[in-house]
Amino acid sequence: QDIADYVGDSLGLSQVAARTEADVIVFCGVHFMAETASIISPLKKVLLPDLGAGCSLAATIDADKLRAWKKEHPNAVVVSYVNTTAEVKAESDYACTSGNAVKVVNSIPRDREILFLPDMFLGAYVMEKTQRKMEVWPGECHVHAGITPDVINRKLEEHRDAEFLVHPECGCVTQFLYFSEKGDFNLPMTQIYSTEGMVRHARQSSANKFLIATETGILHRMKKENPDKTFLPVKEDAVCQYMKTITLEKVYRSLRDMVFEVKVPKETADRARLSIERMLQLA
Repeated sequence: QDIADYVGDSLGLSQVAARTEADVIVFCGVHFMAETASIISPLKKVLLPDLGAGCSLAATIDADKLRAWKKEHPNAVVVSYVNTTAEVKAESDYACTSGNAVKVVNSIPRDREILFLPDMFLGAYVMEKTQRKMEVWPGECHVHAGITPDVINRKLEEHRDAEFLVHPECGCVTQFLYFSEKGDFNLPMTQIYSTEGMVRHARQSSANKFLIATETGILHRMKKENPDKTFLPVKEDAVCQYMKTITLEKVYRSLRDMVFEVKVPKETADRARLSIERMLQLA
């Protein structure tokens, strides 16, 4: 992160890639992120220092599975989280991020059926916030799914003075929403945010101590931007091993030799771009 020109979430970085005057983008993330950058910036060369950097969530659905699902629901609107492959985005009507999924779903007429994919915890969160029934794909991020209510409760007991920031992909979110509605959680300092939302909230909050329920890589940025505040992971081993395959050595080789390019075929990119543009129009 310290050598990067920009640090952010997948869509934010792709938007930066589209705005930059540089001809080459080195994307230090996982494969679907580099694909999204290629879709948004088709004339630029996008390099991914390790082409094997996958995503357990994106791998839960492919274009064939989505096409079969769409056949079962021929009149449905398909909303795909950005954590999906280019081929899946090309089969979708809308893309969304964790930060704008509620807004995207609310923009769709209430009489239309919705297929939401691929994260079941984010889907459950969106259903709760929009009060809409959706068909939700049973996928999960292995890192976030491991952040369960029992893990969180132990940390909350240890740090009652901390603000608690939780990502909607976490395995605790649906239970948290249910129990907080019942009043079983006495947590006035709890917020559900996307990763960018967490960073923004930490910057603006008057609190000095935060418990963070998402992948631990975000802690470095939070500490760097807020050196006088304390940030603690809810789960110390909430680490995405796919993201961590990107090393300084691989970045150096990719830059030196201009290798490991990710290029989405034009037909796929053009179709996938429509779903992303529909989302961006709502921003």
